[in-house]
Amino acid sequence: MNLVLIAMIAAMLIPMYEAWKDDNIWQKMLALASISSKAGIMTLFISVLRDDWMIGVVGAIILTVGNAGLMLLAHVIKRLDDL
Repeated sequence: MNLVLIAMIAAMLIPMYEAWKDDNIWQKMLALASISSKAGIMTLFISVLRDDWMIGVVGAIILTVGNAGLMLLAHVIKRLDDL
């Protein structure tokens, strides 16, 4: 179980490394969205292992709301740069 969680955390760091090399705002926002998705999946995984539905609800909220807000923020930043 610990090996799986360590592998999931390592997989979360890969998009951040790729976005760190590039100055494009879209690459950074997509990396953060990827981390948000992976954090939601990890939360759901942990909730199943612990048999705790409240943690699972938080994971579902992260998956449904987290990426939409982040993409809206990226769009607003891009529109501000275009002005």
